[in-house]
Amino acid sequence: PGRLRLVPLGVDATPATADEIDTARANHGLPDEFVLFVGTLEPRKNLSRLVEAMSAARSDGLDLPLIVVGADGWGDVRSGVDDPRVRFLGSVSDTDLRGIFAAASVMAYPSEHEGFGLPVIEAMAQGTAVVTSRGTSTEEVAGGAAVLVDPFDVGDIARGLAEALRRRDELAGPGRARASELTWEQAARTTLAVYREAAYSETDS
Repeated sequence: PGRLRLVPLGVDATPATADEIDTARANHGLPDEFVLFVGTLEPRKNLSRLVEAMSAARSDGLDLPLIVVGADGWGDVRSGVDDPRVRFLGSVSDTDLRGIFAAASVMAYPSEHEGFGLPVIEAMAQGTAVVTSRGTSTEEVAGGAAVLVDPFDVGDIARGLAEALRRRDELAGPGRARASELTWEQAARTTLAVYREAAYSETDS
């Protein structure tokens, strides 16, 4: 353990402009309010439970569509989603993605497990409220600035969606602050520090 050094990934924290948001809305026909999911479509991303949670949340008054951005991975995830309120956009350009993150009411990322979870911090960089999984790497990435849920409990995901929507203005500032801590510049500085430490250790030995 004493030889391990953690270098978190980074994010482009540039805020989307009003033109980028308007263009993304126009290019993809986005509604005024929606829940966003971003990620490669594969079973561990937990999209099926998120869709169930969206349905449960609608019965409690959270009647928003779910916009899914991401390329097909494996597991034929789309075939398990039978809900007209779910729209799959596939892959989008980086500029459109930034605008979509900024336009979303809530970004939901209740993945079962992740190596890091870049969409969490990308959404936070745009001031968008985030719902993500407790007990995974995304909890650490969120740094206390997201609503945490049990990814295996549909009812808890639904609860988290409603809470994030209710608290979205409150969560915007802490989310942006957290994103500012996880930039690519900071990742590069930390990596350089590790190389310098290793170089000095070799010299000392």
